[in-house]
Amino acid sequence: MKDKRPHIFVIGNEKGGAGKTTCCIHLIVGLLEAGHKVASIDTDSRQHSLTNYINNRKAYNNKNHDQQVMMPANFHIPESKQPIITQKNEEEKALLEQALEKAANEVDFIVIDTPGSCTSLSKLAHSYADTIITPINDSFFDIDVMAKINPDDLSIVSPSIYSEMIWEQKMQRAKRDKGTIEWIVIRNRLSNLDAVNKRNVSKVLQALSERISFKVIQGFSERVIFRELFLQGLTLLDLTKANHGKLFSLSHVAARQELRDFLNNLGIKAA
Repeated sequence: MKDKRPHIFVIGNEKGGAGKTTCCIHLIVGLLEAGHKVASIDTDSRQHSLTNYINNRKAYNNKNHDQQVMMPANFHIPESKQPIITQKNEEEKALLEQALEKAANEVDFIVIDTPGSCTSLSKLAHSYADTIITPINDSFFDIDVMAKINPDDLSIVSPSIYSEMIWEQKMQRAKRDKGTIEWIVIRNRLSNLDAVNKRNVSKVLQALSERISFKVIQGFSERVIFRELFLQGLTLLDLTKANHGKLFSLSHVAARQELRDFLNNLGIKAA
């Protein structure tokens, strides 16, 4: 049994389409490439995109015995079929805690993917985080989940549903084991142009980060290569040894630098 408990990353945002699974897979592979043992836990019981990605990665390895890629230990938490909501929540809670306990004895890091909605299981997963990573698109649609903004002067009116949920789970974590949770917000799909909207979003996020305590880092642009590699279970970190069948382009180089910056900002040495 390991002496030190693993560090737990939870990737969360109650709005879908912000790039949670993209962040998950890059974080997992980045940790593996850095020499760590990693477990992934998929709490998105209905869509389970992370588990689909892991299965694509397994299929790649089955077809490419001489060019294998590293794998995490993956756990998928299925949706409970219990008819009573309290029983459903208890069953899913037990499954998550069993997965956490099993993984904790084997790995250095645990990465948990959560659904783009508010569920009892998602809230519980957030409460176990050492670090919460929230990807958002660079838009006020996404910021609305985190805070209500005055449209006249862009001042912050009040924290919104997701921010309030994170605060509640920080309290749950402190009550459980006196632990603390770091919160990191990642700006995805950034425009290359210095548009007014981009500057306004940056201004609001800076003010919001000071008010409700999170760190802002840049994430990933919208790139075709990320979608292509998902079907093979690969990331850009795999392409030096994996059988992808395409030459690196300038777009791939730029995407790889985004990935390196993402990992470096999380304190992970990129391969």
